Amino acid sequence: MNNSLSSIDLQEHRQQFPGLINKTYFNFGGQGTMPDVALSAIIETHKYIQEVGPFSGQINSWLTEKGNLLRSAIATELNSPTETITITENVTAGCNIAMWGIEWQQGDHILMSDCEHPGIIATIQEIARRFGVKVTVCSIMDTLNDGDPVEIIKSNLTQNTRLVVLSHLLWNTGQVLPLKAIAQVCHNYPARHKIRVMVDAAQSVGSLHLDLPDLEVDYYAFTGHKWLCGPAGVGGLYVSQDAFKELHPTFIGWRGVKMNAQGKPTGWQPDGTKYEVATSAYPEYEGLRSAIALHQAWGTSKQRYQKICQTSAYLWQQLQTIPQINCLKNTDPEAGLVSFTVKGVEHKQLVSNLERQGFLLRTIADPDCIRACVHYLTLTEECDRLIAVLKEQVS
Repeated sequence: MNNSLSSIDLQEHRQQFPGLINKTYFNFGGQGTMPDVALSAIIETHKYIQEVGPFSGQINSWLTEKGNLLRSAIATELNSPTETITITENVTAGCNIAMWGIEWQQGDHILMSDCEHPGIIATIQEIARRFGVKVTVCSIMDTLNDGDPVEIIKSNLTQNTRLVVLSHLLWNTGQVLPLKAIAQVCHNYPARHKIRVMVDAAQSVGSLHLDLPDLEVDYYAFTGHKWLCGPAGVGGLYVSQDAFKELHPTFIGWRGVKMNAQGKPTGWQPDGTKYEVATSAYPEYEGLRSAIALHQAWGTSKQRYQKICQTSAYLWQQLQTIPQINCLKNTDPEAGLVSFTVKGVEHKQLVSNLERQGFLLRTIADPDCIRACVHYLTLTEECDRLIAVLKEQVS
């Protein structure tokens, strides 16, 4: 990390996040705490729209410009071309655009990991029912400490596989998958169709250092309200330039089409706006853009990721000092998710007790564990306070 970024700098930086002042927050993987600048940007945008006039020519042009600025900010964060970015509502919307935009045929095959979110699982089940698509679930959870996820994926591919669905940073165990190697295996497999790779990036955008073109994935769906600490209701989808040509729109609206002088659709937009719809929560766009700018003012995505890894490793090491606690990962975390079990304690009850004392964590159902989310904003002193209260609770 840049030597100029001291712990004092971080303490001052944290003052801009009101949600961190009165609690010890380890729930960034559920929802981040919005900074003051994001809240102010949302309010000021609402005010400006009303002052100028909703749906006036001036405000419509202004909102289009602000949308373009948000796409550019997201693209910079992901080291990706701006034209590959679609603004969505959340991860689920992005995944639905990718999954429903494929021309499914009976007998096609979807391969998914056993660590996916319920919303993704339900979507795949409906695609399978509606189109006669076969689904295989492969065991990636077992590779957390031993095993090769690339080989697991490769061994489950078939000639009929069209899509592989997985997460980059697994929301339950905290494992970071080797996406580039997986994408290369899938793209080079001799299937009837080129096998596309769709990634649920709910936990990776804003936490990992990313270069999406280098990862070679096809679809990468993410949200702004978790690690980026933006408002709920704004997310995005990256579609690679190779996959773009064959992915059809799932939701259709005026923003995604080109129109002639009479206002009639004449074709699709040539960039990520192809998959966007119509009127959206535009003030929230400004909130997310402001949050991204604030993170980037503290440090680069690589610097923020390094800070996350340093602090999560510290928390992981301190958890080892409590005999009743077992971390799922037996080595230092690769990112900011630290999942652990506690012997002799009901996890939901423990998390409820912690919340009453101002410590916010969450439980995971499969595997049954507690998850702490460490952000670059997280202080080692906060980790120490959590360890102290855990020792009191489990002793």
